[in-house]
Amino acid sequence: MTCVVTPSSTTARRPLAVTLGEPGGIGPEITLKAWAARRAENLPPFFVVAPPEILRRTAQSLRLDLPFRVIAAADEALDAFDSALPVLPIEGVADFVPGAPAAATGQTVIQSITIAVQLARSGEAAAVVTNPIQKSALYDAGFRHPGHTEFLAALCAEGGVTPTPVMMLAIEGLRVVPATVHVPLAKVPALVTADLILELGRITSAALTRDFGVAAPRLAVAGLNPHAGEDGRMGEEERRIIAPAIERLREAGIDARGPYPADTMFHAAARAGYDAALCMYHDQALIPLKTLDFDRGVNVTLGLPIVRSSPDHGTATDIAGRGIARPHSLIAAIRMAAEIAANRARA
Repeated sequence: MTCVVTPSSTTARRPLAVTLGEPGGIGPEITLKAWAARRAENLPPFFVVAPPEILRRTAQSLRLDLPFRVIAAADEALDAFDSALPVLPIEGVADFVPGAPAAATGQTVIQSITIAVQLARSGEAAAVVTNPIQKSALYDAGFRHPGHTEFLAALCAEGGVTPTPVMMLAIEGLRVVPATVHVPLAKVPALVTADLILELGRITSAALTRDFGVAAPRLAVAGLNPHAGEDGRMGEEERRIIAPAIERLREAGIDARGPYPADTMFHAAARAGYDAALCMYHDQALIPLKTLDFDRGVNVTLGLPIVRSSPDHGTATDIAGRGIARPHSLIAAIRMAAEIAANRARA
């Protein structure tokens, strides 16, 4: 599933941009810990887009003796990274309280994301790795997008056309794409359409080739109902919607199979038969992934002109400031962003 990022790859010449995330959450802490683990984890160079004072205060409160280097341009991170955490400074409110997200820092968080995306679009950064945001605090600060992913898509719009972002969650040995995400379960059946499955299948298949180096992608499509509908006895969506959508994907030259009962899709032998699983709703996709490797899940946004990954967890304000946050998911996100950027360069 993974590739080795060699010194000659594009990512060796362009660092990754890591966003601040919610200052009152664990984003600053896990960023510091990821840099501290850079040699043990063989991480590619990255820099943080943030007010330096937020990182300094976080390090001091956690008693982390880490050096920082303020940089003026992304490429300066390449020389700085080995000896100090490179920080691309932005203006913004640096007064925050761990565990207490506030609207006061909302514009700082938004600015961090905006600048990181601009650097990736200009080619100065190889990819964007986003730390978790607290949407409620951003809404109070005037944020008008449903979420992180939609904001990133808007920032990547060109010529009046906004790309369609697709959320993929990935660990070693499993990639899942939920057709519906943060909606009540009762609304899922009405939202699952053949056109939606077709669009997600096409974007996922293309991304598997371009971003993950899979020459002939195989998609496994889950059913919506128990036993994939049991020939209509437990639901009609498989026969009316999902199976016809799979046939349309196959007519388009995509190796899509199913619909499969979700309860038999995720054991080891089944996972060996596909490169990504297209699931019908949030928990159908995330429960198996988080059960297999809770700490190293990565959220990757497919369909964007830039590479974007993120830890597969939230701001964890309940443990912010306590020094116990684990950086594993951010480390995995940094590594995966570098691998995807290298694959895109080769493609």
